Amino acid sequence: MQPTTTARPQGVTILAVLAAIGGVLGLVAGIFALGFGGAVAAGGGGALAGLVTVVGILAIVQGALALAFAYGAWNLRPWAWTLGVAAEVLSLVVSLFNVVNGDVTGQIISIAIAVAILYYLFTPNVKAAFGRA
Repeated sequence: MQPTTTARPQGVTILAVLAAIGGVLGLVAGIFALGFGGAVAAGGGGALAGLVTVVGILAIVQGALALAFAYGAWNLRPWAWTLGVAAEVLSLVVSLFNVVNGDVTGQIISIAIAVAILYYLFTPNVKAAFGRA
């Protein structure tokens, strides 16, 4: 698909930059966790090493998806809008799951951010910028 010729809204630029920062941090954290998991395994902590390894892999996947969104949002690729919506819906579901499990205070900000980003992504000018109008 051809990129749109619409000017990138300032909010999309902000989301792209924040996603890029989060993506790089996610990759670094994931790589660190994989290295730490290997050290734990070498020390005889099998179950903990496995858990740390899974968390590391998930952090790398999340970081890669955030970088993909950042690239797509910066370039106003239509698929980036879908990826952004999917990521925020997933974030909202995870936060609501955490609320059900008792972490109400810690999740209020996460829920508010996810809802605000979803609202923003569904505004007509942002959808149009991504070629989704």
